[in-house]
Amino acid sequence: MSDLCFDVSGSGPVLLVIPGGAGHPMGLDRMTAHLARRFTVVTYDPLGLAHGRLGLPVTDQRVEQWSDGARHVLDEVLPEGESAYVLGTSSGGIAALDLLARHPERLRHVVAHEPPCVAALPDGARHRERFREVYDTYRAAGPQAAGARLAAVLEEREAGADGTGGQPLSRDEELSSPMALFLAHVLVPFTSYVPHTAPRSAPLTLAAGADSRGQLLHRTAAFLAERYGSGFAEFPGGHIGAVQHPEAFADRLVEALGAGRTGVQG
Repeated sequence: MSDLCFDVSGSGPVLLVIPGGAGHPMGLDRMTAHLARRFTVVTYDPLGLAHGRLGLPVTDQRVEQWSDGARHVLDEVLPEGESAYVLGTSSGGIAALDLLARHPERLRHVVAHEPPCVAALPDGARHRERFREVYDTYRAAGPQAAGARLAAVLEEREAGADGTGGQPLSRDEELSSPMALFLAHVLVPFTSYVPHTAPRSAPLTLAAGADSRGQLLHRTAAFLAERYGSGFAEFPGGHIGAVQHPEAFADRLVEALGAGRTGVQG
């Protein structure tokens, strides 16, 4: 598919990286460079935001769109008969879970780091409503106020006055901001997604940041791991550990993937 946007670096087994937020891979360069010593790192950019499409119109996103795109990327980069590792972070982690459920045939091991699949929790309806409030805050008061409310939601505390003040963005301002696009078009549909329970043919590891202990997405990852009988691993840092501690995060990923048992050299 000619409209696919992705970057390739390194050599070795294919590792597909699906970023979080609106899918812009900003901040992941150091992690992917470290991983490129061991893998052919394929970084998928679902909306093409880092490939000249920032500023173009964006519609509400669907998880299935991202996972279908990821499958097409793998069709282009995977040699015949080979399978790929996958790392998805945040909203990209949700896409990775859907990819595993719907297109498992060429996957080798999937790691989903803090996917906000809060709809699957026993108290999921309440959390979905809180994410909807983040969206409403964004529309009423802009990204800074919405970001403050989002932090309160993830930390499972009341927002208080944090989610107030500010001004909504113009259409052009929204289209030029990956964070705004995430709040406007990804946050609500992705946090409403419940992972499939279909049998899978590749291992799955749910992951969470060590600094996220006691927070919503750490609890969500642990719950999903237990519910679906998958592995669970803690990674350095918090929700954006791949940006905070890129080399340590990459090394922990190699451990979680069991790369030492599959012929990948450290």
